[in-house]
Amino acid sequence: MDKNRIVVDTAEFVKHKLQDAEGGHDWFHIERVWKNAREIAAGEKVDLFVVELGALLHDIADYKFHDGDESLGPEIARNFLQGKEVPEAIIVHVENIINWISFKGGNEQQQFNSPELQVVQDADRLDALGAIGIARTFNYGGFKGRAIFDPAIPPNLNMSKEEYKKSTAPTINHFYEKLFLLKDRMNTGTGKKLAEERHDFMVKYLDQFFREWGLPSQKWHF
Repeated sequence: MDKNRIVVDTAEFVKHKLQDAEGGHDWFHIERVWKNAREIAAGEKVDLFVVELGALLHDIADYKFHDGDESLGPEIARNFLQGKEVPEAIIVHVENIINWISFKGGNEQQQFNSPELQVVQDADRLDALGAIGIARTFNYGGFKGRAIFDPAIPPNLNMSKEEYKKSTAPTINHFYEKLFLLKDRMNTGTGKKLAEERHDFMVKYLDQFFREWGLPSQKWHF
């Protein structure tokens, strides 16, 4: 099995599959997560082949764009990897990464864990933070037709998985319902270190946002 060839072929497959994807979940997002994953994996004892496949395929069919269907992504990944004659154990591992990488409200008990999942999860979460994270958040909010901010609608910090998936709250709420929580949920030392700077940038950004809105920013610090 030529692992390098399979990784290259997987990247090409994903790039083609996501050529018309929403801007925050397109090939460039995958490419950044792939890069982050390799950087984090360098300091961890992991199977790099599994990490790279998991990073490349983690959003191959994001449920947010497929009527909440969480089975489609693993199914597409499995069919592709079987076609490349990847061993069953690795396919199952990649399926589990796809199934368990997402935040989904943060209150669901994770039923699967592995060092490889931890690396890919951190890599994906990093792309939700910082300047790019801010851009992706507003891009998705615009894609869904959501308000930017409404002072009368406070963040809901105790959403169930289903509530999180169905939420139509203003985009600013997402910073409090997910993004500001990620720094303390990073799995690896490298992930934690990289998340700090990006987290701090988002805090500064929202401080400025609320000053321009004419609200005391500390009111929104939870």
